[in-house]
Amino acid sequence: MNSRPSPRNLTVLARKRLTPSMQRVTLGGPGLSDFPAEQEGGYLKLFLGEDANSKPIVRTYTIRHQREGELDIDFALHGGAAAGPATAWSLSVEPGSSIPVGGPGPAKPLPPGHDFSLVAGDMTALPAIGVNLAALAKDAVGIAVIEIQNEADKAPLDKPEGVEVRWLVNPEPGTRPDLLVDALRDVDVPAGRIAGWAACEFNSMRELRSLFRDELGLSGPSLYISSYWKRGLVEDEHKLVKREDAQAQAA
Repeated sequence: MNSRPSPRNLTVLARKRLTPSMQRVTLGGPGLSDFPAEQEGGYLKLFLGEDANSKPIVRTYTIRHQREGELDIDFALHGGAAAGPATAWSLSVEPGSSIPVGGPGPAKPLPPGHDFSLVAGDMTALPAIGVNLAALAKDAVGIAVIEIQNEADKAPLDKPEGVEVRWLVNPEPGTRPDLLVDALRDVDVPAGRIAGWAACEFNSMRELRSLFRDELGLSGPSLYISSYWKRGLVEDEHKLVKREDAQAQAA
């Protein structure tokens, strides 16, 4: 028996371009009346209609901000082969429209209790990274490397003074899987307990996983790593590849 709750209908309150490659849609309305508090960094399932085979088109997005009666969802505006229905929806949807939404799912915060944090992600992970950096203790230290598409995509982030952000510009997302891992290899990692957190394109994730697990020896509660998408694949196809990769790792 499936105990998953039915999607709730939320209303589009506003849409706004944050940077050249990031669009924000604010959701609210009566459907949020029983929505749990403190879900920033968690995720929603957006139901964007049906495909040619009458199969639901569902995409997963992070809750960037939560206020009384409102949720902000930020969309990375990938172009070319990486564009998809969620991008088109975020750019065209009008305030007053409604959308079925599932969730929330749990946030994936930075592992607590560590001396230094290594963070990596592309623009799909920028909302989660923003939430996670803001939640760190004021005396936290670390490095976050973030792949963006345009110099103008650099966004102000609420973070501890001891956490440095390094922006890496790649106009074609998913084409440089070594970009994030090479940037982290340039970091002078101090002694102590290290935390790793990464979310990005699938091939980039695999490179980072090798660094974190094989080279730095991170595992268990000291490590979170995930692929949010794979270049050339829609979400369902990416999920299959992701599942197969996880099974191969566990074998």
